[in-house]
Amino acid sequence: MPSYAFETVDVFTDRRFGGNPLAVFTDARGMSDAEMQALAAEMNLSETTFVLPPENPAHTARVRIFHRTAEMPFAGHPNVGTACVLARHGRDRGGVLLFEELAGLVEIRVERDAAGIVTTATIAAPQALSTSAVLPVDGIAACAGLSAADIVTGAHRPIEASVGVRFVLAEVRSEALGRALPDIAAFRRLEAAHAGLGGRLSLFLYARDGARIRARMFAPLAGTWEDPATGSASATLGALLLSLDGGETAGFEVTQGVEMGRPSLLRVTARRAEDGFRATVGGGCVPVLCGEAQL
Repeated sequence: MPSYAFETVDVFTDRRFGGNPLAVFTDARGMSDAEMQALAAEMNLSETTFVLPPENPAHTARVRIFHRTAEMPFAGHPNVGTACVLARHGRDRGGVLLFEELAGLVEIRVERDAAGIVTTATIAAPQALSTSAVLPVDGIAACAGLSAADIVTGAHRPIEASVGVRFVLAEVRSEALGRALPDIAAFRRLEAAHAGLGGRLSLFLYARDGARIRARMFAPLAGTWEDPATGSASATLGALLLSLDGGETAGFEVTQGVEMGRPSLLRVTARRAEDGFRATVGGGCVPVLCGEAQL
């Protein structure tokens, strides 16, 4: 019976049982796609990663990311967590790792403390900002159990955007953020009414106070009722806000997961590049569990 080692880490936090938990299978050679998907469902976390040899030997690894029901082209906390795990095994090169993913090549930089222990990682999103569908305010409000008056549209209307994976970004009043509660029937109605969503509706709500942002993310159609830390969405938001605010660079601190009892802190930077607006996201990572799965 083949067995596969895995490690779990809590990401975007400096303490265990905070942040967003992640399972990392450090050597997934021999696993089928169906087995990877089954293991991700069994772990029942926001995402699980599977590490494979890279196609280009100059890169660190090929990394596949699965949530409970499907594979993802890119994601934030899986890259941060996987990079920290592999770097603790000595697989970085001068603090840098390069992951081959469906969305493209992802560069991650890790930092170590005075004792040489890996503590944080920062990833560069693989794509420049792109935007697509603008969603109706009343439909988004219904998805979050809020009223249309709770949605803030001064900077932008609810919009689908991506730096590697798509999210619908919507600003809400600060008081309303804590009241948000996903309505799965409303999610289904909105997804069915907008073919451009491609069957994916992940809603990232945020309230902004300058460079400080509080956020929540709901993706119940994909099995994630609420996510405690969403790095890819935070990076997308940073790029979007810079594109709207103007300027060459911007930095943001995103707090998420508070309502779930898993507070997370994500540090986002955005910059204007030749091909558009690009972003990085980083944060802490702590080890929690290790074990093996038998298939």
